[in-house]
Amino acid sequence: MRAVKKRNYKKEYKKYASGGKAKKYRARLNKINRKKGNYGNGDGMDEAHYGKGSRTRLQSQSKNRANNRPKIRRSR
Repeated sequence: MRAVKKRNYKKEYKKYASGGKAKKYRARLNKINRKKGNYGNGDGMDEAHYGKGSRTRLQSQSKNRANNRPKIRRSR
């Protein structure tokens, strides 16, 4: 039986968030939010991507940020 190595999620996220793709993506979203007046105004809303291309719409932060997780959770 193979020993399962415990994942270090904090380390993985730090590596991803500091990478070039993630930085560019975050910068692009922040730019859109600033342009539309949502950035830093405390209303709890984000511009969310939908469909193909760069179309965005206003959505609550909690719903928008939950979109990136898998819909089906599998137990290990």
